[in-house]
Amino acid sequence: MKKFFALVMAALMMMSMLAACGGNTGPEDPKTIRIGLTGPLSGNNAVYGKAVEAGMKIAVEEVNAKGGLQFEFKAEDDVSDNEIAGNAYNSLKDWEMDIFAGAVTSGPCNVIAPLAVEDQIFMMTPSGSNEDIVKAGDSVFQMCYTDPNQGAASAELIKAKMPDAVIGVIYDSSTDYSTGIYKSFMNKAKELNLNVVEDAINSFDANSSSEMNTQLTACKNAGCDLVFIPVYAAEASTILNNANTMGYDVTFLGCDGLDGILTLEGFNKDLAEGLIMMTPFAADAPDAATQSFVAKYKAMMNGEVPNQFAADGYDVIMALHQACTELGIDGTMSKEDMCAKLTAYFKTASFNGLTGTNMTWEASGMVSKVPNAVVVENGAYVSMAG
Repeated sequence: MKKFFALVMAALMMMSMLAACGGNTGPEDPKTIRIGLTGPLSGNNAVYGKAVEAGMKIAVEEVNAKGGLQFEFKAEDDVSDNEIAGNAYNSLKDWEMDIFAGAVTSGPCNVIAPLAVEDQIFMMTPSGSNEDIVKAGDSVFQMCYTDPNQGAASAELIKAKMPDAVIGVIYDSSTDYSTGIYKSFMNKAKELNLNVVEDAINSFDANSSSEMNTQLTACKNAGCDLVFIPVYAAEASTILNNANTMGYDVTFLGCDGLDGILTLEGFNKDLAEGLIMMTPFAADAPDAATQSFVAKYKAMMNGEVPNQFAADGYDVIMALHQACTELGIDGTMSKEDMCAKLTAYFKTASFNGLTGTNMTWEASGMVSKVPNAVVVENGAYVSMAG
């Protein structure tokens, strides 16, 4: 009897060791699809990563509550750093990710997209807007509109709403996002004969982003009454703080990277009054889908109002659910077959989401939807439509 007991214990120990060495064995239900995200969950750009993560979690909960097709979701922190992003992606591969729903920012997207193409893992980024992202391959798609689209739309907005503005520009030369929008804005501004003052075109980089007095002084001395700032919220907060300190009363216009500035830790949102930005989502829209999402997001995020990044994250998951449901895809299908089927599907698909209706995708993977402009009034976004 003692010998039998010893053999049983030895067998159990061996099984335990094999399980520990074997790593991830996949979800309990083999039909479950695993969706991974990389994004800045810490660091200066965490306002974006946390918003996308929360938006995706809400969507996954809704999908799984429907019954039938099930999703499992995991996010890895890439701190918006290109090298870390590659490691975060590899961690998701080790987790046996089926579909990649990231990255959040453009730099990491440009690093990971070629890897996803090589691995034949379908990729749809919620918020990576640089136009080079989709050039990695046919299986890479975007949910947000691209940097050229935003830059051109910003110039067109000025032409329509502020045609006589004297314009300065402050952009971040160290990010693909800011540089891409800046270039497309300048091309469209020249085409539209906007008054962009050459001496008031300024840049900064990651090593000089702690203060913007030099750039703002150049704009002020040039008589600019409008300054275009295609930057992220952290850098925009520095610009607005510095402008306030030096008494420079000017209108600032930016793009979707500014979304989230009202909830940026340590920033006085009163300084954002009058700030204009391009965004496809407004939390105060009256439709039922938006208000349901806003309520769930507030409950998850301690009362915080969702920004466009959260809504784009939600839309990615819902678009994937629509596609997988219509195509009969589940976790028993190989990643390679999933990738092929989803790639073909989104080239002809139409999707209604929080960030746009009748969205379609070009063969390149770029989404087709119209950017909208909002202005901050009394601490909230107000549409500039009309």
